[in-house]
Amino acid sequence: MIEARQLHREYRMGDSVVNALAGVDLTIAAGEFVGITGASGSGKSTLMHLLGCLDRPTSGLLRFQGQSLGDLGERQLARIRNQHIGFVFQTFNLINRTTALDNVVVPLMYSRKSFSRSKALRALDRVGLAPRAKHRPGEMSGGECQRVAIARAIVNNPKLLLADEPTGNLDSKTGRQIMQIFHDLHAEGITIVLVTHELDVAVQARRIIQMRDGRIVDDSAVDDTHRAEVLKMTTDAHTRIFAAKTG
Repeated sequence: MIEARQLHREYRMGDSVVNALAGVDLTIAAGEFVGITGASGSGKSTLMHLLGCLDRPTSGLLRFQGQSLGDLGERQLARIRNQHIGFVFQTFNLINRTTALDNVVVPLMYSRKSFSRSKALRALDRVGLAPRAKHRPGEMSGGECQRVAIARAIVNNPKLLLADEPTGNLDSKTGRQIMQIFHDLHAEGITIVLVTHELDVAVQARRIIQMRDGRIVDDSAVDDTHRAEVLKMTTDAHTRIFAAKTG
Protein backbone atom coordinates (compact mmCIF):
# COMPACT_ATOMS: atom_id res chain seq x y z
CA MET A 1 0.00 0.00 0.00
CA ILE A 2 2.79 2.46 0.93
CA GLU A 3 6.34 2.62 -0.40
CA ALA A 4 8.79 5.30 0.74
CA ARG A 5 12.36 5.56 -0.46
CA GLN A 6 14.91 8.04 0.93
CA LEU A 7 12.28 10.45 2.23
CA HIS A 8 13.71 13.76 3.40
CA ARG A 9 11.77 16.65 4.90
CA GLU A 10 13.53 19.89 5.72
CA TYR A 11 12.09 22.97 7.42
CA ARG A 12 13.71 26.39 7.40
CA MET A 13 13.73 28.23 10.71
CA GLY A 14 15.35 31.60 10.15
CA ASP A 15 18.86 30.98 8.87
CA SER A 16 18.94 27.33 9.97
CA VAL A 17 17.53 24.15 8.41
CA VAL A 18 15.86 21.44 10.50
CA ASN A 19 16.04 17.92 9.07
CA ALA A 20 12.75 16.45 10.33
CA LEU A 21 13.25 13.36 8.16
CA ALA A 22 16.70 12.28 7.07
CA GLY A 23 16.34 9.44 4.56
CA VAL A 24 13.45 7.15 5.51
CA ASP A 25 12.89 3.85 3.70
CA LEU A 26 9.57 2.19 4.49
CA THR A 27 7.07 -0.28 3.08
CA ILE A 28 3.62 -0.92 4.56
CA ALA A 29 1.44 -3.66 3.13
CA ALA A 30 -2.34 -3.56 2.94
CA GLY A 31 -3.93 -4.93 6.12
CA GLU A 32 -1.02 -4.16 8.46
CA PHE A 33 -1.30 -2.58 11.91
CA VAL A 34 1.86 -0.50 12.39
CA GLY A 35 2.91 1.53 15.41
CA ILE A 36 5.38 4.39 14.96
CA THR A 37 7.09 5.50 18.14
CA GLY A 38 9.91 7.72 19.29
CA ALA A 39 10.69 10.76 21.43
CA SER A 40 9.39 14.24 20.65
CA GLY A 41 11.25 15.56 17.61
CA SER A 42 12.08 12.10 16.30
CA GLY A 43 10.14 12.67 13.07
CA LYS A 44 7.19 10.35 13.67
CA SER A 45 4.45 12.96 13.16
CA THR A 46 6.25 14.42 10.15
CA LEU A 47 6.34 10.95 8.60
CA MET A 48 2.63 10.48 9.25
CA HIS A 49 1.84 13.80 7.58
CA LEU A 50 3.74 12.70 4.48
CA LEU A 51 2.06 9.30 4.39
CA GLY A 52 -1.32 11.01 4.66
CA CYS A 53 -0.65 13.50 1.84
CA LEU A 54 -0.89 16.39 4.31
CA ASP A 55 2.63 17.49 3.39
CA ARG A 56 5.18 16.86 0.66
CA PRO A 57 8.72 15.55 1.12
CA THR A 58 11.66 17.80 0.30
CA SER A 59 13.09 14.87 -1.67
CA GLY A 60 12.61 11.14 -2.07
CA LEU A 61 9.99 8.80 -3.50
CA LEU A 62 6.56 8.16 -1.98
CA ARG A 63 3.98 5.85 -3.53
CA PHE A 64 0.43 5.10 -2.41
CA GLN A 65 -1.12 1.98 -3.92
CA GLY A 66 1.54 2.04 -6.64
CA GLN A 67 1.00 5.68 -7.60
CA SER A 68 3.78 8.21 -7.15
CA LEU A 69 2.43 11.06 -5.01
CA GLY A 70 5.12 13.43 -6.21
CA ASP A 71 3.46 13.52 -9.63
CA LEU A 72 0.09 14.68 -8.28
CA GLY A 73 -1.34 18.17 -7.87
CA GLU A 74 -3.05 19.50 -4.76
CA ARG A 75 -6.55 18.59 -5.94
CA GLN A 76 -5.49 15.04 -6.70
CA LEU A 77 -3.86 14.70 -3.27
CA ALA A 78 -6.99 16.10 -1.63
CA ARG A 79 -9.07 13.48 -3.44
CA ILE A 80 -6.81 10.68 -2.16
CA ARG A 81 -7.09 12.04 1.40
CA ASN A 82 -10.85 12.24 1.18
CA GLN A 83 -11.57 8.92 -0.50
CA HIS A 84 -8.83 6.59 0.71
CA ILE A 85 -7.32 7.89 3.98
CA GLY A 86 -8.88 8.56 7.38
CA PHE A 87 -7.24 10.72 10.06
CA VAL A 88 -7.55 10.64 13.86
CA PHE A 89 -5.73 13.23 15.98
CA GLN A 90 -4.96 13.68 19.66
CA THR A 91 -7.02 16.88 19.89
CA PHE A 92 -10.07 15.41 18.08
CA ASN A 93 -10.40 18.46 15.73
CA LEU A 94 -14.19 18.51 15.97
CA ILE A 95 -16.43 21.47 15.14
CA ASN A 96 -17.78 22.48 18.53
CA ARG A 97 -20.91 24.24 17.32
CA THR A 98 -22.27 21.23 15.42
CA THR A 99 -23.60 17.84 16.51
CA ALA A 100 -21.66 14.60 16.45
CA LEU A 101 -23.63 13.55 13.39
CA ASP A 102 -22.85 16.75 11.48
CA ASN A 103 -19.15 16.39 12.37
CA VAL A 104 -19.12 12.93 10.81
CA VAL A 105 -20.94 14.23 7.73
CA VAL A 106 -18.13 16.70 6.87
CA PRO A 107 -15.93 14.30 4.79
CA LEU A 108 -19.02 13.23 2.86
CA MET A 109 -19.73 16.85 1.92
CA TYR A 110 -16.25 17.16 0.37
CA SER A 111 -16.66 13.92 -1.54
CA ARG A 112 -18.00 14.06 -5.07
CA LYS A 113 -20.32 11.20 -4.25
CA SER A 114 -23.89 11.80 -3.12
CA PHE A 115 -24.26 11.46 0.62
CA SER A 116 -26.88 11.02 3.26
CA ARG A 117 -26.84 11.35 7.02
CA SER A 118 -27.69 7.66 7.29
CA LYS A 119 -24.13 6.80 6.23
CA ALA A 120 -22.74 9.07 8.96
CA LEU A 121 -25.09 7.50 11.49
CA ARG A 122 -23.83 4.04 10.53
CA ALA A 123 -20.27 5.23 11.14
CA LEU A 124 -21.26 6.48 14.60
CA ASP A 125 -22.91 3.13 15.26
CA ARG A 126 -19.66 1.33 14.36
CA VAL A 127 -17.95 3.12 17.25
CA GLY A 128 -20.91 2.65 19.62
CA LEU A 129 -22.01 6.28 19.62
CA ALA A 130 -25.22 6.38 17.58
CA PRO A 131 -27.29 7.32 20.68
CA ARG A 132 -25.19 10.50 21.07
CA ALA A 133 -25.60 11.61 17.43
CA LYS A 134 -27.44 14.84 18.31
CA HIS A 135 -25.05 15.92 21.06
CA ARG A 136 -22.35 18.56 20.53
CA PRO A 137 -18.69 17.98 21.51
CA GLY A 138 -19.08 20.19 24.57
CA GLU A 139 -21.75 17.81 25.85
CA MET A 140 -19.58 14.72 25.52
CA SER A 141 -16.58 13.21 27.32
CA GLY A 142 -13.10 13.08 25.79
CA GLY A 143 -13.54 9.43 24.94
CA GLU A 144 -16.84 10.12 23.21
CA CYS A 145 -15.28 12.98 21.24
CA GLN A 146 -12.52 10.64 20.07
CA ARG A 147 -15.15 8.11 18.99
CA VAL A 148 -16.81 10.84 16.92
CA ALA A 149 -13.42 11.64 15.39
CA ILE A 150 -12.91 7.97 14.50
CA ALA A 151 -16.40 7.77 13.00
CA ARG A 152 -15.58 10.83 10.88
CA ALA A 153 -12.33 9.16 9.79
CA ILE A 154 -14.04 5.96 8.62
CA VAL A 155 -17.26 7.38 7.14
CA ASN A 156 -15.84 7.19 3.59
CA ASN A 157 -14.63 3.60 4.15
CA PRO A 158 -10.91 4.43 3.82
CA LYS A 159 -8.28 1.84 2.99
CA LEU A 160 -5.79 3.50 5.36
CA LEU A 161 -6.36 4.94 8.83
CA LEU A 162 -3.69 7.25 10.28
CA ALA A 163 -3.84 8.04 13.99
CA ASP A 164 -1.55 10.58 15.69
CA GLU A 165 -1.46 10.07 19.49
CA PRO A 166 -5.17 9.05 19.56
CA THR A 167 -5.07 8.19 23.29
CA GLY A 168 -2.83 11.07 24.37
CA ASN A 169 -5.63 13.17 25.90
CA LEU A 170 -7.47 10.24 27.51
CA ASP A 171 -7.23 8.36 30.79
CA SER A 172 -5.94 4.79 30.67
CA LYS A 173 -9.35 3.10 30.80
CA THR A 174 -10.79 5.26 28.01
CA GLY A 175 -7.58 4.81 26.04
CA ARG A 176 -8.00 1.04 26.16
CA GLN A 177 -11.57 1.40 24.88
CA ILE A 178 -10.37 3.53 21.98
CA MET A 179 -7.64 1.01 21.17
CA GLN A 180 -10.25 -1.76 21.06
CA ILE A 181 -12.05 0.20 18.33
CA PHE A 182 -8.81 0.29 16.33
CA HIS A 183 -8.44 -3.46 16.79
CA ASP A 184 -11.99 -3.99 15.55
CA LEU A 185 -11.38 -1.80 12.50
CA HIS A 186 -8.14 -3.64 11.76
CA ALA A 187 -10.02 -6.95 11.95
CA GLU A 188 -12.37 -5.56 9.28
CA GLY A 189 -9.39 -5.12 6.94
CA ILE A 190 -8.42 -1.46 7.41
CA THR A 191 -4.69 -0.74 7.33
CA ILE A 192 -3.73 1.22 10.45
CA VAL A 193 -0.67 3.35 11.12
CA LEU A 194 -0.64 4.69 14.68
CA VAL A 195 1.84 7.25 16.03
CA THR A 196 2.40 7.17 19.78
CA HIS A 197 5.02 7.70 22.46
CA GLU A 198 3.23 5.32 24.85
CA LEU A 199 4.76 1.84 25.01
CA ASP A 200 1.53 0.13 26.08
CA VAL A 201 -0.20 1.61 23.02
CA ALA A 202 2.60 0.93 20.53
CA VAL A 203 2.94 -2.69 21.58
CA GLN A 204 -0.66 -3.35 20.57
CA ALA A 205 0.31 -2.98 16.93
CA ARG A 206 1.61 -5.98 15.02
CA ARG A 207 4.75 -4.13 13.99
CA ILE A 208 6.65 -1.29 15.65
CA ILE A 209 8.79 1.27 13.86
CA GLN A 210 11.04 3.24 16.19
CA MET A 211 12.35 6.64 15.07
CA ARG A 212 15.18 8.83 16.27
CA ASP A 213 16.54 12.05 14.75
CA GLY A 214 14.45 11.70 11.61
CA ARG A 215 15.54 8.12 10.89
CA ILE A 216 14.11 4.65 11.45
CA VAL A 217 16.36 2.93 13.98
CA ASP A 218 14.29 -0.25 14.42
CA ASP A 219 11.50 -1.95 12.49
CA SER A 220 10.30 -5.27 13.87
CA ALA A 221 7.26 -7.44 14.41
CA VAL A 222 5.71 -7.53 17.89
CA ASP A 223 5.91 -10.87 19.63
CA ASP A 224 2.57 -11.93 21.15
CA THR A 225 4.25 -12.92 24.43
CA HIS A 226 6.03 -9.58 24.67
CA ARG A 227 2.76 -7.75 23.97
CA ALA A 228 1.01 -9.60 26.79
CA GLU A 229 3.87 -8.89 29.22
CA VAL A 230 3.93 -5.15 28.49
CA LEU A 231 0.16 -4.83 28.78
CA LYS A 232 0.23 -6.68 32.10
CA MET A 233 3.04 -4.46 33.41
CA THR A 234 1.12 -1.35 32.39
CA THR A 235 -2.12 -2.57 33.95
CA ASP A 236 -0.34 -3.45 37.20
CA ALA A 237 1.32 -0.01 37.29
CA HIS A 238 -2.02 1.75 36.78
CA THR A 239 -3.51 -0.35 39.59
CA ARG A 240 -0.72 0.62 41.98
CA ILE A 241 -1.08 4.33 41.13
CA PHE A 242 -4.83 4.21 41.66
CA ALA A 243 -4.40 2.40 44.98
CA ALA A 244 -1.88 5.01 46.16
CA LYS A 245 -4.22 7.85 45.28
CA THR A 246 -7.22 6.30 47.03
CA GLY A 247 -5.43 4.57 49.89
